[in-house]
Amino acid sequence: MIRQQAVLLHPAHRMRAGLVSSLAVLAMIVLGACGSATASGDAGFVAGDGSLVLLDESARSPAPTWEGELLGGGTWRSADTAGEVLVINVWASWCAPCRAEAPVLEEIWLEFADQGVQFVGLDTRDTEAAALAFIERYGVTYPNIIDTDGRLQLLFSDTLPPQAIPSTLVIDREGRVAGRALGAVSASSLRGLIEPLLGPTSE
Repeated sequence: MIRQQAVLLHPAHRMRAGLVSSLAVLAMIVLGACGSATASGDAGFVAGDGSLVLLDESARSPAPTWEGELLGGGTWRSADTAGEVLVINVWASWCAPCRAEAPVLEEIWLEFADQGVQFVGLDTRDTEAAALAFIERYGVTYPNIIDTDGRLQLLFSDTLPPQAIPSTLVIDREGRVAGRALGAVSASSLRGLIEPLLGPTSE
């Protein structure tokens, strides 16, 4: 008969073994997080999945009324855009897809600026200095709001997942959430969200 021997570890050995096990688990967590986060600012956040949706009028819900501090000073209020189509882009300077889509957003903003369409950027989980450098680098001319702690973004949690960066939300002329894009937008996809909303406001 084979006799099995129990191997007893010295307490110090058990401590080292536990430490190695804990470090291995931590490494797995960090490596998993790196699949969706590559900079300190975006830890815990993931890019959008590229989905695009435009809701039927009957499915649209009222957007929250909100305001925030503008990069460079001043206050922006959603109430000031009443009766216009509002495009809200959630971004951060550390977000690579945000950098890629910045020229597209500026292009479409200039294209629709005289058609009753307003743009506003929502800079989230960022520093003001980095955000201002981003605005200057990409020549962004529409207003952008500081949302360092993500509080304003959470106001749209029913329609815009807080962890999707970048994301774009479109509000119709009656102040209802009409469409969204999760992930970087193309010029054609953004036009596809805006153009159907340019008809007259329903009574």
